Amino acid sequence: MRVAPSPWPLAGAPQAVALEILRYGPLPRTDVARRLGLSAGTLTRLASELISDGLIADGAEQPTGNPGRGTRPLRIVAESHHFIGLKLTGSELFGVRTNLRSDAAAFASEPLRSTQAEEVADQIGEFAERLAGDVPISGIGIGLGGRVDAQGIVVSAPFLRWHDVPLADLVTRRLNVPVAIDNDLTSLTEFENWFGDGAGLDRFAVVTIGAGVGYGAVANREVINSVDAGLGLIGHWPLDPLGPLCPEGHRGCAHAMLAMPSIATAASQTMNSEIDYAKALELAATGTPGPRRVVDAAGRSLGLLIADIANLILPQLVIIGGEGALLAEVAAEALQAGITERRHPKATPLNIVISKADDELWCRGAAVRAIERFVLGLAPTA
Repeated sequence: MRVAPSPWPLAGAPQAVALEILRYGPLPRTDVARRLGLSAGTLTRLASELISDGLIADGAEQPTGNPGRGTRPLRIVAESHHFIGLKLTGSELFGVRTNLRSDAAAFASEPLRSTQAEEVADQIGEFAERLAGDVPISGIGIGLGGRVDAQGIVVSAPFLRWHDVPLADLVTRRLNVPVAIDNDLTSLTEFENWFGDGAGLDRFAVVTIGAGVGYGAVANREVINSVDAGLGLIGHWPLDPLGPLCPEGHRGCAHAMLAMPSIATAASQTMNSEIDYAKALELAATGTPGPRRVVDAAGRSLGLLIADIANLILPQLVIIGGEGALLAEVAAEALQAGITERRHPKATPLNIVISKADDELWCRGAAVRAIERFVLGLAPTA
């Protein structure tokens, strides 16, 4: 794999300027100087150096509303660096090649040939080489469902039946490219923080609905992270004391009420035939009584969960994502009823965005972990 030789400013004012433009640009020079507390002369000098290095450039001229020439905001040269972002499940491998802003240029997927760690690392190496092609790569990010420590060791990954697997080291030895590995939901939350709906906000939350229920939070523009993020702790948050049992025996918890398999099972019981999650939502949307009751109960539970999160962390935004996010649309009224049930009547109305996170978006989240390590000058996890 070709490794990108181009530099990135790793410290001081040059790094601060480049980061500000990367995350929040394009920005007028006056805005960059004001946000970073720099004089106009200092910013001019730093911008000239970064333009010379090919990392930033002048954007298209924009009118200012005053007579004379407009302003040309500074923008990042997104194609100056490229990254690979991978999503690893118990049966499949997904990947994207992105630029410096995690915009996807190529996407691919394939079934896992094995779940043995060495063989998975071999397949990741081959897959990433094909995805990169002739494009030089500055870093690789991998997201998976499980607990990952700061050294890139997969402490546990139930879907892969892994314990204490040094995946970052295994992949780095095959590709000789810096590798960043993290829990997939943490990575998705970081994407929303850097380039997604949460960019520029001080506080927001991400709630995902899929095979399980996930939760990520940002405070002071930083993702709250811990090795325990991979335990899926929010999945057993109590929501309905009369609800069904989850696989671990908790009655009416978030997993029992909201996970896609749980909703599909409950809807199937009302129809006396097996239906999948998508069919359950379709039948609910057309008013079929049994699935409608199940989906409304799930929508109310989602509202209760969001209200609890909002009461605890006071987010400016709640992002509902994951493969099962359509629930929030089909059960919109029940969701709002759940929120109202647990929110103070004078509380600020919640700003909620539904983001249908597909496999490509999860991969872009993994890429952001690699981008973050690269631009912040953090030591690779292997």
